[in-house]
Amino acid sequence: MPAHHDPDQDRQNPLQRIFGAVNDRYDLINYFFTWGMDKTWRNALISDLLALHPQKVLDVGCGTGELSVGIALNAPEDMEITGYDFSKSMLDKAVRKAQERAPQKKIAFIHGEVARMPFPDALFDCITIAFALRNLLFQNPLAKTHLSEIYRTLKPGGNCLIVESSQPQNRLIRWFNHLYLRTCVYGIGAAISGNREAYRYLTQSAIHFHAPEALERQFLAVGFRQFFFRPLFFGAAGIFRVLK
Repeated sequence: MPAHHDPDQDRQNPLQRIFGAVNDRYDLINYFFTWGMDKTWRNALISDLLALHPQKVLDVGCGTGELSVGIALNAPEDMEITGYDFSKSMLDKAVRKAQERAPQKKIAFIHGEVARMPFPDALFDCITIAFALRNLLFQNPLAKTHLSEIYRTLKPGGNCLIVESSQPQNRLIRWFNHLYLRTCVYGIGAAISGNREAYRYLTQSAIHFHAPEALERQFLAVGFRQFFFRPLFFGAAGIFRVLK
């Protein structure tokens, strides 16, 4: 179940309001605008995760629980999964999803900020992030703190596995990708959700997010040892593996 909700956090983090406002249709809109590939990409990350045989997994920025529940449905019985997010309304939906789809699995959902996670050092074998890294790093003054907290809570030799939008290397493909984000994703997403502020942020953060080389520098700067990137859909997204 989610942890106690601190209303002060909502005032401190405007993204709380943005994501709380779109949680009812967030999964549907993501599926629609990636042509269903977001599910395929999450499944690819789950396959990578299971190959590592972790016992304790933290899903940072778990949102409505799609990745957390997906991991649980494919995981061995003894795997412990913790979903962590700053949006209380999304976590409430994640709890319901877990109860409906994976009632026998060990999933805990905790509400809080990534900048101050309530976990001891080196607790988790693996940390996952699905389409939430932008929120932690894009124009965020706490970006380095977020990465440091992920590093702190990961065991030595542990892996951070991330699926996230990225920047295609090919300039023409990158131009078309950004055009698609500015027009279709923003316009129709805002209309469907009724929240222009949320989809303005989502599209701008995707268009201006760091290329893999810049991300690598940020992760290595807080202590991570190795950084690997596997492009998806011509580089419009990718799976990142970062080793502590």
